[in-house]
Amino acid sequence: VGGTGHWKDLAIPTSSIVMVVLLGLSTGAGMLLGWAGLALLDPSFASFIWRFFPVLMIIASTIFLHEKFRAIELAPIAIMVIGGCVSAIGRWDMVRTGIILTILACLAATVQMLIAKVIVAEIHPNVLVFYRVGISSVIVVIWTLSTGKANFNAAPSFWYSTILGAFLGPCASFLFTFRSYRYWGLSRSSMVLNAQPLIVLPLAYFFLGKIPVHKELLGGLIILIGAFWLALIHFQGKKQETPQRLDTNERL
Repeated sequence: VGGTGHWKDLAIPTSSIVMVVLLGLSTGAGMLLGWAGLALLDPSFASFIWRFFPVLMIIASTIFLHEKFRAIELAPIAIMVIGGCVSAIGRWDMVRTGIILTILACLAATVQMLIAKVIVAEIHPNVLVFYRVGISSVIVVIWTLSTGKANFNAAPSFWYSTILGAFLGPCASFLFTFRSYRYWGLSRSSMVLNAQPLIVLPLAYFFLGKIPVHKELLGGLIILIGAFWLALIHFQGKKQETPQRLDTNERL
């Protein structure tokens, strides 16, 4: 914020204070739930489960922002649910807690994205990220201290990874994501997030030496197919809307 000269914008409108606080609270909850789920699941498989996040955002944008939702979109969503079931067949006792925590994290992330979309027009994205990270950090610290898990005795390599991840995840990625909301609708921005597993899979293999196998991989790929199909439906729908808007403007 200081480097980009937006420190003067930290005085946000009174009408937006509650929304900003909710943004930070939902971010903190999402972080705690997401990390807890990731600790129980393979990271690549967790990224497949996170494909339900764009689906939840599309549903939320339809309900609260009145973006269009068509019946045909239920088909890819059903495929994604089937993929999730395939991943859990015969292994539900082992993966259920991780899956439930990850889906709850998706719900928390949906809340924060919906809030960000609503107020990003009046609050600069840099300022939003500043308050988002600041408030959520307080939540995480309070939770860590209250649960007695404030153990900072870790090797330097873990600290390096944590600091880099903290910058790339909660900070840098959302600087770009919140900026996209000034140009795209919530549902369209969520489509781009569907490509995340394509990045996570090779990185997980390179750094961790493993990727999901058997049912986890099959179910994850089914989820990914459904997610991309849903994105394609939305993309085609947006292309059809543009000429109609142009025709309307010409008539006016």
